[in-house]
Amino acid sequence: MSSEKLMIMLKSMLSGTVVSLEVFFLTLLFAIPLAAVICAGRMSKLKPVSTVIKWILLIVRGTPLMLQIICVYFMPPNLFGVNFGRFPAAIIALSVNYACYFAEIYRGGIEAISVGQYEACYSLGLTKGQTFFNIIVPQVIKRIMPPMGSEVMTLVKDTALVQVIGVVELLQISKTTSSRLFSTMPLFVAGIFYFVMNGIVALIFNKIEKKLSYYK
Repeated sequence: MSSEKLMIMLKSMLSGTVVSLEVFFLTLLFAIPLAAVICAGRMSKLKPVSTVIKWILLIVRGTPLMLQIICVYFMPPNLFGVNFGRFPAAIIALSVNYACYFAEIYRGGIEAISVGQYEACYSLGLTKGQTFFNIIVPQVIKRIMPPMGSEVMTLVKDTALVQVIGVVELLQISKTTSSRLFSTMPLFVAGIFYFVMNGIVALIFNKIEKKLSYYK
């Protein structure tokens, strides 16, 4: 491959990487707080609320993410006459999907805290709010870091699924470039890009876990 073709390939793939990163960060931006709302609904003592959330979690976690992206993009125009556009539809689908997985991770972390800790806090005169946010939440964050790290690393790779509705991201560009140049090099380079991005994610979560290591 000539140096000129190599530069063209890298330039186009960098533009695709930017789109992938936009999908990644926007998904996290919306999914993390949405997961807290879903988790609260899942743990609600109101039976109708918790039941509805359970069914939503079952549907979202039990169907392919690619299918969800397609449904979010194609169903609203047909049913309600509303068109989100390719990129917003991809963000909505990914955000809801990952929020459901994050919500179950949150719930697992909260339920792992022993009841005795709540009772001890109440006996010391702490309110429910003080107990939850000052005592429970830091421990929950420590416990959920490993599974959250795994899910975030999966999200890096799942950004490639948005190509199913025509969002041009890293993998789509690498496939197109590979066909045009009759070379597998663009696919190999795309793999390196994903590996580097996941390596950065892994380093960040490792540092967070070390900073929270005093919760033992």
